[in-house]
Amino acid sequence: MSTKKYAVIGHPIGHTMSPFIHTKLFELAGIDAVYTKLDVAPESLGYEYDHILSKLSGYNITIPHKQNIIQYLDEIDEKANMYGSVNTVDNRDYTAKGYTTDPDGFLKALDAAKIKLNGRVVILGCGGVARTMAYEVVLKNIPVLFAVRLEDVEIAKKLCEEINSTVIGSQPSYCLISELNGDIDVLINATPIGMFPNVENQPVSDEVIAKCKNVFDAAVHCLKRNQNRNQVPYCFSHKPYRILHRSHQSVRQEYRKPPLRHGFRKNHNIRFCLFLRLDFL
Repeated sequence: MSTKKYAVIGHPIGHTMSPFIHTKLFELAGIDAVYTKLDVAPESLGYEYDHILSKLSGYNITIPHKQNIIQYLDEIDEKANMYGSVNTVDNRDYTAKGYTTDPDGFLKALDAAKIKLNGRVVILGCGGVARTMAYEVVLKNIPVLFAVRLEDVEIAKKLCEEINSTVIGSQPSYCLISELNGDIDVLINATPIGMFPNVENQPVSDEVIAKCKNVFDAAVHCLKRNQNRNQVPYCFSHKPYRILHRSHQSVRQEYRKPPLRHGFRKNHNIRFCLFLRLDFL
């Protein structure tokens, strides 16, 4: 049997942990496969799909392609259709099928950190990642507030209208990031701010962060230790609140991705071993 080929696509893509995670999972599961990363600019997505992506066994998608990739696929599953976002494509039997594992990784990572989705939940951004997480919040009958840049107000408005019509009674709302104030139970960074190489950047002020009980950072970047020896992302390293870094989500959602997950049923400890290793990088 020939070696299967997988990849993750995005732009930029230098920050991704997917090759490390998948390579180790393949090794532990005894699967003959290679996993690489491909930097695909938005204007090149169609060309790359025809000449490279369609020839892979499967691939994962990150910013900024999670929505635009859908137009090239043969089908997407029910959850990806509801969210309008795909982060995994399985090329099998001449059919390209899209899935999203973002909600699984998001919820399981919060659960592992014993962070409950309740109270006032604020999501920074209104793109594909924010959209997926917002649906998970409102499906639990919890109101969600999008905090966005001025240039994204119309996008946030349309997203709120869509969610409200899809999940009756959800009543999502939006505001400018600069207007964000008050106590926040869960703050979710669904923007690329803080992502490599701009790891020192911060999407909100220290004053806003000081009023947060919990923070979930979906941006992938380097970690550093604060004075209490807790690992925190650079962009959220100023306050002693509880924070959950994207690396926790990454392991859980990579395990769930369709091209891979069936090969790991025999060893459920794989995901936990990798989770612990990542914690101490």
